[in-house]
Amino acid sequence: MFRLSVDSPEWIRVFSGLSPRQFGNLVEIVADRGGPVIADGRKCRPWSLTLADRVLLVAVYLRTNLTVRQIGPLFGVSKSAAGRIMDSLKPLLGLEHARPAATTGRVFIVDGTLVPTHDRGADSSKNYRRSSNIQVMIDADTRLTVAVAGPLPGSRHDSKAFTQSGINHAAGNATVIADGGYAGHPHVIIPYRKPNGGTITPWQRDLNTIHKRIRARIEHAIGSIENWNILRNCRLKGDGVLHATSAIAIAHMRDITLTHPP
Repeated sequence: MFRLSVDSPEWIRVFSGLSPRQFGNLVEIVADRGGPVIADGRKCRPWSLTLADRVLLVAVYLRTNLTVRQIGPLFGVSKSAAGRIMDSLKPLLGLEHARPAATTGRVFIVDGTLVPTHDRGADSSKNYRRSSNIQVMIDADTRLTVAVAGPLPGSRHDSKAFTQSGINHAAGNATVIADGGYAGHPHVIIPYRKPNGGTITPWQRDLNTIHKRIRARIEHAIGSIENWNILRNCRLKGDGVLHATSAIAIAHMRDITLTHPP
């Protein structure tokens, strides 16, 4: 019977999207954050899986969006054990102190993405589904994730979500670039708009072109983030969406693929 494990490294990239080397770096980070000392939740009962296999289980869950009833047998454990593993390790996979200590002179890019959810408490949004608005900010130079904030109702405009999510505080003194949906924030640079009945000047058009090329980096970042299927149809409710985005490393795992060669 097939059983997924790190002992078969050829399956790590297939199921998690990370190379064996990148996955090894992720396991080391989780270990440094206290992963080995987390108990099973039952007195004097150790985990039936190694730490590396438990991290792989969480990564596969976030990548594939399988249910615990499906992912448990894939690793040879019960669905309840799979649930306990995810509850214990998901917080350790998220971003930690991603914002640079010095933000003066840096350039950040921010944008929002909609995460479809089954939560009936969420609002219907412009994609005609119940969704949550997740704000993502990256460094324009390194393209690493600075912060992920949310969730907010999917009907919330990005201009309001920028402050209500608190991601504006992550920018510090950095220059922030965004699309036209963030109008009204004096510290956010948006493209020049054509005035009513008028036209924009050639130099404004040239600046808009440069602005668009730089802002494309956040579109690429969000595109890679949405490769994690849990963000395409999240079954979690309420704060569960935020836990999914931070644990996935919408920030963290993507950053590992950028900073560690395959």
